[in-house]
Amino acid sequence: MHIMEGFLPAGWCLLWWLIALPFILIGTLELRAIIRKDREYLPLLGVCSAFIFILSALKLPSVTGSCSHPTGTGLSTMCFGVFITSVIGGIVLLFQALLLAHGGLSTLGANMVSMAIGGPIAGYAIYRLLKNTTVNIYITVFLVTAVADLVTYIITSFELALAYPAQTGGVFTSFATFFAIFAVTQIPLAIVEACVLALVFKYIVNIKPEILEKLNVFSHDQIEKVRIIEEQVTPAEGS
Repeated sequence: MHIMEGFLPAGWCLLWWLIALPFILIGTLELRAIIRKDREYLPLLGVCSAFIFILSALKLPSVTGSCSHPTGTGLSTMCFGVFITSVIGGIVLLFQALLLAHGGLSTLGANMVSMAIGGPIAGYAIYRLLKNTTVNIYITVFLVTAVADLVTYIITSFELALAYPAQTGGVFTSFATFFAIFAVTQIPLAIVEACVLALVFKYIVNIKPEILEKLNVFSHDQIEKVRIIEEQVTPAEGS
């Protein structure tokens, strides 16, 4: 997903930077406000940031000759929203460009739009759609994470297609080609990532449910419902 330094023409680099900057500005203001409001949110912010950094740094080779990786943005998107996630994702992508040679500075705007903004927007839309329904919250987490991951690669394919349209078929053919390359590994990878993040969310529900309620991620009743179900299906100790 990380578009490397120098791969996009300067005009497209500038455009993606201009799209990303308002999200970063608003996200920075929101981040400062939430930290001032309650510093108890800092550990969860740290967990969200660590997952984005670690998962998105795992470059896995594809049978097509490209590489793929998880994005890790689903948890942050549900807990803190799109704008704060864009800041976290932007910082992660900056460090990866400087320290790991993943992506680049000129293409940082494009990489932020796909992984730190576009993917989270899609994931957040799924979250808002399912939040107040009877759908199990772990299924919601699974779907949010998988959609955020896949949409990241759809946007990346679109960015590449706009910069390098095919001679025959133009942008559409180029987009189909790029996404077909990514999809071979990214679809199963999105499913695995969604399972992992659902398990992580289950851990947070078990040890720190009150912070999820304070952030209004899910209601007290929704959290208690899944905890009761877990207690019922877990065999009694010693039985």
